[in-house]
Amino acid sequence: MSKGRPCRRCLIQDLPRGAELRTVIEERLRSIPEEEKTGSETYTARLAACRGCGELREGTCGACGCYVELRAARRAKDCPLKKWRAAVLPEGSGGAI
Repeated sequence: MSKGRPCRRCLIQDLPRGAELRTVIEERLRSIPEEEKTGSETYTARLAACRGCGELREGTCGACGCYVELRAARRAKDCPLKKWRAAVLPEGSGGAI
């Protein structure tokens, strides 16, 4: 990593604390309503899959263009390459499990 830019195969969370993009992504993560967030184990597993994917480019997904930390943090999102899936919500749950 050099001059605050992520390496090609890194996540945004790997940027140094205080880097502008990392700060923006962390703020967006905090703004996701709790009922829409994945659990920490699921989030970590999703990011591990992204780290091992050849489509990871400077914190974004080469398949869809998203910031992978933001996509992985939402229960209802899935990987466009099917490396991890969205949480399946029970019928009539109104979004809560």
